[in-house]
Amino acid sequence: MVLTAGAYLPSPLYPGYQEAFGASDLFMTLTYATFALTSIPALLFLGPASDALGPRTVLRWGIAAAALGSLCFVLADGPGWLIAGRAVQGIALGAATGAAVSLINSGERASGDGRAKVRACAAFVGGTAAGPITAGLLAQYLPAPHTLPFLVHLVLLWAGWNQVSALRKKEGASLRQWRPTRPRVPAALRPVFRAAASTGFLAWTTAGLFLSVIPTLLDRAGQKDLAVVGGILGTVLLCSLLAQPAVPAMGLRGAQLSGLVALLVSLILLAFSFWGPTVLIAVAAVAAGAGHGLAYGGASAAVENAVPPEQRGAVTGALYIAFYSGAGAPPIAIGLMTLGSSLGTATALVAAAAATAVPVAVSMVRSARPGSRAMA
Repeated sequence: MVLTAGAYLPSPLYPGYQEAFGASDLFMTLTYATFALTSIPALLFLGPASDALGPRTVLRWGIAAAALGSLCFVLADGPGWLIAGRAVQGIALGAATGAAVSLINSGERASGDGRAKVRACAAFVGGTAAGPITAGLLAQYLPAPHTLPFLVHLVLLWAGWNQVSALRKKEGASLRQWRPTRPRVPAALRPVFRAAASTGFLAWTTAGLFLSVIPTLLDRAGQKDLAVVGGILGTVLLCSLLAQPAVPAMGLRGAQLSGLVALLVSLILLAFSFWGPTVLIAVAAVAAGAGHGLAYGGASAAVENAVPPEQRGAVTGALYIAFYSGAGAPPIAIGLMTLGSSLGTATALVAAAAATAVPVAVSMVRSARPGSRAMA
């Protein structure tokens, strides 16, 4: 939770950084996307390290990298620091994801408690919500708006370091045992995986639009209250958190389909919100959050139910690549489009393009029938 919160602390602060450093829209969108561009290779290369070295070692690497990322923002006196901070934050979360999954799976097997993954998913999304909300409140009402949030994060990381250090160290750990592997999806699981990856990609695409460019667009529309901006961003993830408990009751296919419909509504509202009242963005945030929770929760659980335990690491790694790509690709596209159009127009066009992909994902979810329990 602390790591994901830190990764999204900068979101409501981007307009201030852009004004202070005179950065272009393209640079700022690439700054946000840098997180995804570094977290994906970190997930591929550092994820399997927990099997050789143990979760404690890799989680400590992740915490150290996250601390370095926050220090980059504390020391930032130019736009290059922002890129460096986002890059290290991506490495931190990519490294910690595999170790955290390994730790949760081993604890679940030992205790027989099936709620561990639910809590972990809630912590992941809850941290994502806590980051922009906390940063917005601290920046609006306390001094040093571009420093204090990251100093608070450093204190929380120190507490996390102490907790992780209390874990038992893996005996006989050696770097020679570490073999980075590429994600593999068995042929029998590909229908479910493709449906889940497409659904999760669109869920994180929609959330990524809010966490990357919406703060700047709100600022240009006259919304200068950072607490309000952080609250709108946090609403997306808080609504997601509230929607996820409904996934088992709706069924995994039903949750994904309902989530995709809500995402479609949000994307349409977002595409038109830049030429209408600002309240449309708030309504779009609620729809995006509900859709994200159902789509992301259903997609993750569908793959989790379908994959055999011995293949879970490789398949889960491939699924998270789709999630991170969904969050990172749209800001890059928007940034490139700003070379010839305004930020609002570019965002509206990308939102409209994502909306056209929703029916394709719906079709994939409806046709995925790999087995009796994966999509029940």
